Amino acid sequence: MIMIPQEIIRRKRNGEVLGKAEIAAFVRGLADGSISEGQVAAFAMAVWFSGMSLDETVALTLAMRDSGDVLSWADIDEPIADKHSTGGVGDNVSLMLAPIVAACGLAVPMISGRGLGHTGGTLDKLESIPGYDIKPSAALFRRTVMEAGCAIIGQTADLAPADRRLYAIRDVTATVDSVPLITASILSKKLAAGLQSLVLDVKIGNGAFMVGREEAETLARSLVGVANGAGVKTTALITDMNEPLADAAGNAIEIENCLAFLRGEKAGTRLETVTMSFAAEMLVTSGVAASPTEGTDLARRALASGAALERFARMVHLLGGPADFVERSQTFLPKAPVVLPVEAPLDGFLQSCNARDVGMEVIALGGGRTRPDEPIDHRVGFSGLKPLGTPLRKGEPFAFVQAASEDQAQKSRARLLEIYAIGEEAPATRPVIVSKISG
Repeated sequence: MIMIPQEIIRRKRNGEVLGKAEIAAFVRGLADGSISEGQVAAFAMAVWFSGMSLDETVALTLAMRDSGDVLSWADIDEPIADKHSTGGVGDNVSLMLAPIVAACGLAVPMISGRGLGHTGGTLDKLESIPGYDIKPSAALFRRTVMEAGCAIIGQTADLAPADRRLYAIRDVTATVDSVPLITASILSKKLAAGLQSLVLDVKIGNGAFMVGREEAETLARSLVGVANGAGVKTTALITDMNEPLADAAGNAIEIENCLAFLRGEKAGTRLETVTMSFAAEMLVTSGVAASPTEGTDLARRALASGAALERFARMVHLLGGPADFVERSQTFLPKAPVVLPVEAPLDGFLQSCNARDVGMEVIALGGGRTRPDEPIDHRVGFSGLKPLGTPLRKGEPFAFVQAASEDQAQKSRARLLEIYAIGEEAPATRPVIVSKISG
């Protein structure tokens, strides 16, 4: 078979099924630059229109994984596991989850990303911590996983380089929302980290990229099917994102929220439900726990004993942060100079909100990017966000704006009063765990 790029593009444009060798040849050209940007764009558009079979998507994912280094953890006895979220608002689960499951016996080499669109980025949050190195050397990354049980870092230049080029072209050719290309992009990086098991958090709702249940389940099934087809035991939970998950949104504010969680101060929240559900799922999928109940019990003991908080502190210090960060976080985390309460304009219940708009308002405050090279203000965002269904008296705060100036704070306060609706009746309770997709 002739492996010239235009022939591969033509076959996919016409809806034909590509073979492994064709896909591997195209990805090699993608990685080494021998295929032009126009050809990459044409391929992406052909996939967008024609789709890919499960076997094709597995082949694309593995070829993109193999375009760079694939990590090996043969010298670590613990199961190698990770979790990935499709992105939300106030979603800082990874920050707590990694040290919790590490304290239960997993090794978690977590490759995370920056904010995308209205969603917050785990790396941006961690960069609120002075000295924290999101791009450590391979030796330091390995040492941190071995000594702390977890390390949360960014994608290095050597991991899945083909994905970086393909994603950049997808971003400007209206092909980002192709399920096969989303699947290959997410999983190529995760599989390059040398995982044995993976749990996926696919968000659904007005604060998610996948708004409807059908499209969320389509993506979840693709991710689970391809990851299992690539040899990594994988499951997915579909979770609600119709309101911020934590009571905080913003970088340094979410780090402080993470520490409060690890100290046991967020019991009974939606955030606790999601975090413990994923901890149990990771422990069961990796074989450490025999059932979700046993996994939840292990995770709760790791929290209650302080073991999870200690793992987080160790990870931060090994990756360049202060040795006493956990004990003196208020000293190290940047603080916004203006804090303004957002008071209920009338008696009633918090009925609804647009979580996407909350995320966009964090960006408007300076806590996210409108251009890839734009610096962000780690201080700003929202704290004290009340969950939907909360009864309020007129004048009672349901959020606090943390801003760089009085003018910004006042504008953001006005926007939150538009984003949140208050009514006479409490809204119906929605489950935060919507469904599970198994391999």
